[in-house]
Amino acid sequence: MDFISLSIIDIIDILITAFLAYQVYKLIRGTAAMNIFIGIILIYFVWLVCRTLKMELLSLIIGQIIGVGVIALIVVFQPEIRRFLLLLGFRSQSKFSLSRLFIHSRKSVESTKVVDEVIKASRKMADSKIGALIVFAQKSPLSDYSETGDIIDALVNSRLLESIFFKNNPLHDGAVIVRNGRIVAARCVLPSTDNINLPAHYGMRHRAAIGVSEKTDAVVIIISEETGSISYCENGDLKYNISSAELRNLLIEKE
Repeated sequence: MDFISLSIIDIIDILITAFLAYQVYKLIRGTAAMNIFIGIILIYFVWLVCRTLKMELLSLIIGQIIGVGVIALIVVFQPEIRRFLLLLGFRSQSKFSLSRLFIHSRKSVESTKVVDEVIKASRKMADSKIGALIVFAQKSPLSDYSETGDIIDALVNSRLLESIFFKNNPLHDGAVIVRNGRIVAARCVLPSTDNINLPAHYGMRHRAAIGVSEKTDAVVIIISEETGSISYCENGDLKYNISSAELRNLLIEKE
């Protein structure tokens, strides 16, 4: 009896396939796309069974559906495909790349001051239970999102942030986008996450923060209007109800 022989290339092939499958699972886990993906796998399994049992007519019909289904999959999974490509793009840059080393080597008093101003404003707004959503652009400039709001282009200042999110200010409803130490725009519209398994106490601000951090490399600060809690979101992962010290450490790490 012949045994299945596995070469090094076969093992590498299996490991890469398993890794890609896991990444796809992470992208669609908790979204409506997960149910669609399971349905596609079931259809493909039925097609294999029909071919094995030589059920020609049914095999032909399902085969035609699968054949033209690639275009339909691109349409259905467009958000997930976009997220996957963004993930590849943002993560492909090495942690120890020349540009990253340069950025870390010039950590300035000005960048630390920006963090301090944001922390000061966040603490005051949290104490007063003023809702806020502050987005920090990184490699992605977030131009599409800043264009949905009102352009400000001002230095980051705690008093300015507090006044923007004051409930009677017409700019308070939406997100502030910060880029290169400046407040680029306010009242910006962010995409909400498709994750259906989030805790019930996450409001629209938290869902918008998760949404934009899933689609870009931005990091987001959320101040809850209901509880006054401070949260931090990055790569779709939300740290709920953290302290000012924890927030400062997270922001300094991104500098």
